[in-house]
Amino acid sequence: MKITVIGTGLIGSQLTTELTARGHEVTAASLSSGVDLLTGAGLDKALAGADVVVNVTNSPTFDEQSIEFFHTTVGNLLAAGERAGVRHQVALSIVGVDQVDELDYYRAKTLQEELLRGGPTPYSIVRATQFFEFMEPTMSWTSDETAVRLPATPLQPIASADVVDALADVATGTPLDGILDIAGPDKFTLDEIGRMTLAARGDRRSVVVDDQAGLFAAVHGDVLTPGPGARRAPTRYQDWLNG
Repeated sequence: MKITVIGTGLIGSQLTTELTARGHEVTAASLSSGVDLLTGAGLDKALAGADVVVNVTNSPTFDEQSIEFFHTTVGNLLAAGERAGVRHQVALSIVGVDQVDELDYYRAKTLQEELLRGGPTPYSIVRATQFFEFMEPTMSWTSDETAVRLPATPLQPIASADVVDALADVATGTPLDGILDIAGPDKFTLDEIGRMTLAARGDRRSVVVDDQAGLFAAVHGDVLTPGPGARRAPTRYQDWLNG
């Protein structure tokens, strides 16, 4: 298959490698390769002859400007895909994204999904839980020299490599015309993840439960954990930390 991957960050770079290893012809498209989703520049060339497009781009901000970012970029990508005869549009989203209205970025990602569902092309949405790789940056937002303050938000984090495996399977399969949830094997509260992470790093700071601290303070209940039909990835957080 000929597949265009839009985005060359943590997921996009790994996905390009994985799909190429599986024998597919892959085009990696990003600003650095001359593709600008906001203006549409370079999209027609990047999508020429593509069977599948996988969109793993991210908004440069997480505030309300992200809503306009996804509105514009998804529209441009769907239009270019239709011109190119793309048969399958795949997007990476977030488990529970439509359950956290308080966060601008989550509302923006929900809009992305809605635009894809209403578009002209068969589609698949892969909703992932929070990546292992983002746990330490998340902790840094609410930490100082003595403590890390975190809410007790239930999460079921996943390794980015496992996200890539799922995306590659979906991209090379029949369009779902729906949503696949993917998650790691174990559920923790965010403060538990914090303690595990600090211990693995030899960091002697304490973790203080603070339900008003950081991004996940806006999350209520266990909406960011998957339901029973989700695909469970094999990699455990503790093993990844110690790897």
